[in-house]
Amino acid sequence: MKSEKAGIVTSENRTEVTNVSSHGIWIYHIGKEYFLDYDKFPWFKNAKIGEVVNIETPSEEHFYWPDLDVDLHLESIKHPEKFPLISKEN
Repeated sequence: MKSEKAGIVTSENRTEVTNVSSHGIWIYHIGKEYFLDYDKFPWFKNAKIGEVVNIETPSEEHFYWPDLDVDLHLESIKHPEKFPLISKEN
């Protein structure tokens, strides 16, 4: 009996929060890890862990935290200086 060919590897396409610290959060997305500093992404600073780790990816470069109603584009994570934020968290 022959085994079927293995399917598509999905682990490298997963998006997840890999760490939460007193300085910010790390998300892993398509083989890379990104750091979101609380100074630049203040919505996560006082959030509950369950709210932070509940991340959705509506598209490859779009992240959504439904419990926090936070939408971020990958470009704003890579280059936050190009996207000034206004937040009620400060």
